Amino acid sequence: MTEQKRVPVESLRKFVEEVFQRLGVPAEDARICADVLLAADVRGISSHGVSRLLLYVNRIRNGTLSPVTNILVVREGPTTAVLDAQNGLGMVAGYRAMDLAIRKARAFGLGAVVVRNSSHYGIAGYYALMAAKEGMIGMSFTNARPSVAPTFGVEPMLGTNPIAFACPTDEPFPFCFDAATSVTQRGKIEVLARLGKPTPVGWVIDREGKPATDSQEILKGIPKDLYAFLPLGGAGEELGGHKGYGLATMVEILCSALSGGPFLKDLTDQDEQGQPKPSRLGHFFLALDIQRFLPLEEFKSLAGQILRALRSAAKAPGAERIYTAGEKSHLREQEIRAKGVPLDLLLWQTLNRLAEDLDLPPLA
Repeated sequence: MTEQKRVPVESLRKFVEEVFQRLGVPAEDARICADVLLAADVRGISSHGVSRLLLYVNRIRNGTLSPVTNILVVREGPTTAVLDAQNGLGMVAGYRAMDLAIRKARAFGLGAVVVRNSSHYGIAGYYALMAAKEGMIGMSFTNARPSVAPTFGVEPMLGTNPIAFACPTDEPFPFCFDAATSVTQRGKIEVLARLGKPTPVGWVIDREGKPATDSQEILKGIPKDLYAFLPLGGAGEELGGHKGYGLATMVEILCSALSGGPFLKDLTDQDEQGQPKPSRLGHFFLALDIQRFLPLEEFKSLAGQILRALRSAAKAPGAERIYTAGEKSHLREQEIRAKGVPLDLLLWQTLNRLAEDLDLPPLA
């Protein structure tokens, strides 16, 4: 079993805030960034938690990510807005955009906000859950640097382009679906590489269309177009790979075409010489005020009934139980808040080297 260190949630949150502030991020923005990253860790999505901290640190240091996020309002109407993040922090841009969508939904029933020229914004579910906590339906999409091949292709063209949907229920936790439109995403490969484990067959292909399993080589080769992730459903159409491809394209259109921003290969974070450059991602946010359709408590009851009916369905032989989206994350969060965030030894050491570099106290 891989050695792990457990760090209390609030200790880790404070550490992440201090790292961002040392890099010139304003205090309130640093709080938002830390909250988004810790939301991933406590929900058990380690690929998008503090393991991604160095991504932001390196980009701020190399000048491709602005520590101060100055959001420009490009166009705005009663229920819509187009924002330009001007290469600022995606987590800050995402938070501000969904907050604006929620305020518009409160006033007019729905709010739709798109962002262009942004950066990696953490887990998509964070923003959908912002709306759910306000008694609304929330949706959040983002495009990403090219890493996924189109069906019948081998070249990475699309990002992992996640889709998140969340709504309140009468249960102790909201329904929250948050998933990439690819079989896997870079963060999971990074975790496997850090642990010295191979990538499972069926996740990644090489330029010959053959399965690739060397996690280290995959990470090195994707920016050079040597490997590509497969869309949800896998290669070809037999198991529905074209459906994942279509969903990823839908996200690209909402996040790029609707925002008037760059798309596909223009979202790469390296230039032709391999030098870092801003990724200029796009995001899409939607908030729907449930009470414009029916009383909130009635909706929550109906949503809860749907989930409970699904969980009570006949189970497959050998299956312990059936889950609904958001339930495992809720259970994981209870455990992690009680025991601390599990960090593999290599990540723990990396964060402590960062602490030393920034003259911060080491993680307990």
